[in-house]
Amino acid sequence: MGNCIEWYDFGVFGFMPAVLGAVFFDAATPTENVLGTFAVLAVAFIARPFGGFVFGPLGDRVGRRKVLATTIILMSGSTFAIGLFPSFAAVGWLAPILVLLARLVQGFSAGGEYGGAATFIAEYAPDRRRGFLGSWLEFGTLTGFLLGAGVVTVCTIGLGDAAMADWGWRIPFLVAGPLGLIGFYLRTRLEDTPLFREAASRERLESSPLRTVLRTQWRGILHLIGYIVLLNIADYVMLTYMESYLTNTLGLTGRTPLLVIMVVIAAMMVVITPVGALTDRIGRKPLLYAACLGFLVLPIPAFRLMAEGNTVTLAIGLAVIALLLTFLLATIPSVLPAMFPTAVRYCSFAIGYNLSTALFAGTAPYLVTKLVEGTGDQLIPAYYLMGAAVIAAVPIFLLPETAGRSLRGVTSSTKQPEAALG
Repeated sequence: MGNCIEWYDFGVFGFMPAVLGAVFFDAATPTENVLGTFAVLAVAFIARPFGGFVFGPLGDRVGRRKVLATTIILMSGSTFAIGLFPSFAAVGWLAPILVLLARLVQGFSAGGEYGGAATFIAEYAPDRRRGFLGSWLEFGTLTGFLLGAGVVTVCTIGLGDAAMADWGWRIPFLVAGPLGLIGFYLRTRLEDTPLFREAASRERLESSPLRTVLRTQWRGILHLIGYIVLLNIADYVMLTYMESYLTNTLGLTGRTPLLVIMVVIAAMMVVITPVGALTDRIGRKPLLYAACLGFLVLPIPAFRLMAEGNTVTLAIGLAVIALLLTFLLATIPSVLPAMFPTAVRYCSFAIGYNLSTALFAGTAPYLVTKLVEGTGDQLIPAYYLMGAAVIAAVPIFLLPETAGRSLRGVTSSTKQPEAALG
């Protein structure tokens, strides 16, 4: 539910960047409106590492559940607040400042969300089903994005473009309020994870998780950052940037591009948990190798197919990128928690993940849009994905295989779990 709410927000921003840019910025062209919206998205990522540094150590000291209950309220509340803000026409530059502040709060809370949610699921899951159960976390990602895109689409079709630009844009943001309350209720009804409770009962928790992490886990954090460069860039190019690329860069008109993206994302939701289950049987690394190799060789053909302009080739091109992304999404919730020991798992994960996300993910839609505009090359997104695959290849190769192994006894990101190795 937390991941759903986080990505619901990105779905809303990603599927009406021009509308939101016109509402909150005083831009002269549609492209400048889009760039303004993506800039707000990117700047908010500055807050994510700070959230990781605050919520990560808290999660290792006071428990995963309490922190996750806090982050879901902050995320949903900040998204809800945007739906109440005045426009640029009403209050001038105060409008984008308010949006930026709300996005900073959302980014700060998101800094504690993903690492905590992945840790929570991994520590509850049986060792031989961790891939399947962990993939439901990314099912939440896709659900949230599809829900955000769906609400925008329904409102646009039902209200019309003029009403959406006037007041209808508020509705998708306001929907986040009830979603957050549901998520908060669910999280407060859960017990903390068995591994955390076991560590607490045996007094094996760290009094200063952050200091321990910086002293003993910095290599693992660097490894994690390099590994998820590809995931982050692919995630945000596919889910946040793609609608803008198809309409503003390729010039596709009508509802077809948006609907094709939604169908492809729905297909990802269908296959992601079976792919997660597959990693429990054959291991995580075969899927990671396939994704990395695919992003090295297939983006250019995929984006050329999209540029053909007909529905079939558009769907095929999107499906290629989506399938490769699904291999990554289905795998990381089970891989990343296994890189760190229980006492500092939340903190290590949150710091590494959010540093990488801030550096590479949040900037991707803005930088790709700017590069396409500056060069006129419609294949810039393909080159960007290929470059990310080159960076991630070595960290992926160095990852140990953790499928079926226990999370107990993990000592570092470069060692396999001791308990499982006997």
